[in-house]
Amino acid sequence: MILLAIGLVMFGVFAARFHTDRRRLGNGVFLLLGALFAGVSLVTAAGDGMLRLLAVVVIVLSPVAVLTLAGLLVGNGVQMVAREGLRLPNVLSLGAGLVLLVPYVLFVTAVVAESIWIAVGAASVTLVIGYFGLSLIAFLAYAFLYGRLGYQPGMDAIVVHGAGLDGGRVPPLLASRLDRALAVFRAEFDSGRSPVVVTSGGKGPDEAVSEALAMSTYLVDNGLPAEVVVHEDRSTNTNENLLFTKELLDLRGGSTRMVLVTSNFHILRTAILARRLELDAEVVGARTAYYYLPSAVLREFVGLIVEYKWMNTTACLALLALPPLVVLTVGVPWVSAH
Repeated sequence: MILLAIGLVMFGVFAARFHTDRRRLGNGVFLLLGALFAGVSLVTAAGDGMLRLLAVVVIVLSPVAVLTLAGLLVGNGVQMVAREGLRLPNVLSLGAGLVLLVPYVLFVTAVVAESIWIAVGAASVTLVIGYFGLSLIAFLAYAFLYGRLGYQPGMDAIVVHGAGLDGGRVPPLLASRLDRALAVFRAEFDSGRSPVVVTSGGKGPDEAVSEALAMSTYLVDNGLPAEVVVHEDRSTNTNENLLFTKELLDLRGGSTRMVLVTSNFHILRTAILARRLELDAEVVGARTAYYYLPSAVLREFVGLIVEYKWMNTTACLALLALPPLVVLTVGVPWVSAH
């Protein structure tokens, strides 16, 4: 009952935070904690037989699941490099897959070398990977939920975030965002409103024109009235997309309630940034090719890890230190002096 009560409290905290502002990363953490505590409570209530069965399933299937996931991530990383080129963002899934294999390599090494301290190192690494694994699950679960909430109609502006050009051409990833923006505008227009559409993106060194100009051309060619389009052509990242768009809309005067249109993997991080900048904004996502999603999602996750770097660094250091402290405090028989 205690575990169930804790789970219900976690769900209550999630509901309160969600009602206050749904653009919080911590909402996903409380949602996951509530589900974990409630799930463990239900399994415990089912009796010792269920606990033993669950333990066997975890012991047997966890390594299989992890190794399978590692293989899929490595395969996706190879596919990303083959399709998109050898760049850091494209090897994230490959790197994640290899990282998942590290604890197994260390444990095998510890057995072969008969070294307790290599085993302790493996335990430390496993704890850190587990921490990031649970954080990723919380991020994915809440991003999935947030992406299906939609937005409240009645926007003053529809802001489309750039995603890079193929020379001067709009590539499929960006075209998907623009198509979603067109759908949002038509829904607003059918309800009697005519929001301004802001195309946001500067000109990269390998681009013939600014992303803002290429996007506006695409939108007008696909039926958007040219008079409702405004260019924001200075930004080079999401933070600048938001800041420069806010400046642009403030200069035009009036209300600046906006819906931000980006890719589905980018919606939660964009919403968090908009909240930090105190923008009256909601976010909707456009579909992304499935092969592109693992690396894209990992890139978003890494970005959030970096933004909360001090909290994550502290947690990792504590988890790394825990197994050695247990060995030194409690004592474990030495297998070898190595």
